[in-house]
Amino acid sequence: MNAVMQFLQSTFGPLVLIFTVSNLAAMGLQVRMPEVMVALRNKKSIALIFVWGWVLGPAVGYLITRALPLEAPYVVVVFLCSLAPCAPFLQQMVGKARGDMGFAGAFVPLVMVGTVVLMPLLAPLLIMGVTISTSALAKPLLLTILLPLIIGATIRHLGDKGASRIFPAVKKLAMLSTLLTIVWCLVIYGRGMLNTAGEFALLAMTLFMVGMGLITYLIGFGMKQNQRSVMALGMGTRNIAAVLASALAIPNGDSRIVVMTVLWTLWSVVLAAIGAKIFAMLADKTVADGQASPIN
Repeated sequence: MNAVMQFLQSTFGPLVLIFTVSNLAAMGLQVRMPEVMVALRNKKSIALIFVWGWVLGPAVGYLITRALPLEAPYVVVVFLCSLAPCAPFLQQMVGKARGDMGFAGAFVPLVMVGTVVLMPLLAPLLIMGVTISTSALAKPLLLTILLPLIIGATIRHLGDKGASRIFPAVKKLAMLSTLLTIVWCLVIYGRGMLNTAGEFALLAMTLFMVGMGLITYLIGFGMKQNQRSVMALGMGTRNIAAVLASALAIPNGDSRIVVMTVLWTLWSVVLAAIGAKIFAMLADKTVADGQASPIN
């Protein structure tokens, strides 16, 4: 049994790297630059993304850490997550929610760039009592988050046929690595996740994700329903790959930081799936009321 655990622990780091790079590359291969350029010309959307992502997110995280008696490692995770909106599986959830896929395609790269730029700058200011180097945070985010996204988007921009040809293989690798990462996490950190019971960690992440999703959906500032659902799913979920990369960059970090990050990863899939189903029903209602047509 010890040999198995040693193998899992020794391969966990490389597996997380494959999981992160493959998921971000798959996202990049779905980015269409014309949609991004349209989004860049929409100043209101850009302002909303950055206000929701890096003003509202940290504010909600701060309120939660003040309201709940969280242990210091869990506070670190809440603040790191508050700076990393948009899960790698966003576009799959947007499809289930009948959201605006074009808006989602432009939303993803904007949020990823924002995370890579702002997370290393803001995290040391938010997290007290833990020594976090800005450069130590920026390096893994640049290499494992931004670079794969840029490479995937560049391939898509240079040739749709080439991107379409390699996308199924990259997507399969992303799905396989995601599944294996979940299994590795459950085996390595399963006992630690059970130990979080009674420590408000699960309640903190639930309040954060549900709160961010509700606020950004209900306060849409004139956005269409299928765009508000994208915003809510993007801001309600977190880029756990970025959070995990940042958590592993903390010197001598408490193991509970990784445990809560892993638990957040699993729980976010469940909450996002529930949210997508609710948004799909709301999209149907919107169509029935004659206000808009669903976009698949």
